[in-house]
Amino acid sequence: MGIVIENEIWEPKPSLYVFLFFSSFLSIFILPYFSNNPNRSSPSPDLSGGTLSSLTKSSFLRFQRSFLLLYSLASVIQGLQSVFGEFEYAYYGVSRDQMVVTLCVGSVAAILIGTFLGMISDIIGQKKVCVLFGMLHIFVGFWKKFTMHPSAWIVSICTALASSVFSFSFETWTVTEHDKLGHRQDLLSKTFWLMTFFESVSLIGSQMIGNFLVGMNPKNGTGFPSAAIAFLAFVCIIYIAREWKESSRTAGYGDYKVAFSAVVLGDKRIWLLSCAQACIHFSIAIFWILWAPTIVADGREVNLGLIYPCLLGARMLGSTAVLWFLSSGPSPVRTEDCLIAAFMIAGLTLSIVAFDYQEIGVLVTLFCLFHSCVGLILPSLARLRTTYVPNQLRGGMISLSLAPANAAVLFVLIQGGYSRNLENSTIIAFAAFGLFIAAFCMHMLKRSGKQPYQNWHDL
Repeated sequence: MGIVIENEIWEPKPSLYVFLFFSSFLSIFILPYFSNNPNRSSPSPDLSGGTLSSLTKSSFLRFQRSFLLLYSLASVIQGLQSVFGEFEYAYYGVSRDQMVVTLCVGSVAAILIGTFLGMISDIIGQKKVCVLFGMLHIFVGFWKKFTMHPSAWIVSICTALASSVFSFSFETWTVTEHDKLGHRQDLLSKTFWLMTFFESVSLIGSQMIGNFLVGMNPKNGTGFPSAAIAFLAFVCIIYIAREWKESSRTAGYGDYKVAFSAVVLGDKRIWLLSCAQACIHFSIAIFWILWAPTIVADGREVNLGLIYPCLLGARMLGSTAVLWFLSSGPSPVRTEDCLIAAFMIAGLTLSIVAFDYQEIGVLVTLFCLFHSCVGLILPSLARLRTTYVPNQLRGGMISLSLAPANAAVLFVLIQGGYSRNLENSTIIAFAAFGLFIAAFCMHMLKRSGKQPYQNWHDL
């Protein structure tokens, strides 16, 4: 008699979802009761330590909610474009080597074109570039929908450029308009953590929408999500055109070049901040490329679709930690100190993954810890950019800082994915090393930076 071996598909326990999402919302709702802010009993407290008049608070909340709605919509579009990953390429008959080449083409486009989009947006205005974000997604959506075998290269180039725009334009836009409307600068920190929080929620929502649309008509493959992407991108453009206003730009290319060279390229503190941004961007990119192959190594059967929300739930929880550092106003713990700890913990988690074989449950725990750190790092870096980088140069600084990260991703794709000269564990070790470098950059920034809570607006 033959022996039948039943393979059990690993899935995260439902209690993990409950813990992550309940902890995230509990962290938000119990904050006022543990805040040391003496003004918390006043009628209009804010989470930065001061009070706001009813008119000012109403104006700020209206502005913030309008932006977060737009940003969440853009995040859903980004999620729908990338949530299917290799499944979408395989659906169109793309082989593994072709997938790697396609990703390389996207990285090259991000380096050669995306690097300069931030500078262009600073000159012509963020609104026009955000509209370009929607137009790129509309083009890709229709290209996939109405082309039987869409060119993967064209799709990769457009999505890479759209991702580049998403990484800097919306943040730069809200910071610039926030300043022009006269809102308090410390309120931006609240917007930054909400951006990370709602982006994570939107990415989870995009997974649910994508699965629902594919399930409606499995024979149509990714055609339904592609149509949804085009529709949502069109709604995004209409919303930008009708609801958002932007002052005309007065600085020309010559003035911008002089200012950028003097302020961004000539300030070592911005170089340190840019290096840290490049390191976290590289680590996140490597994680999303290798997390699935790492978990399913040795033929382990795992329901990856159920792990994905756990990772984003951990990022949501991490983003709420920013609130606790802001709740009492000025604190002896500087943003750089928080970032040093977060970068070190994130680096250690990836080091464990790279150098030691782990069971699936341990891997998921480490991955969740990594994303919790990411949830704290991203809004904290945005806060430091507000301190060190002028608004009119912010887009160019962010896009330029991502160029080394994109180049490193391209190197990894060629050496590890195409030539297969690098093992996955070695690539993950590179990502961990980058996080340690980022922690060192934050240490140097603390030593050579400005005094706590001083920023260029006050100079």
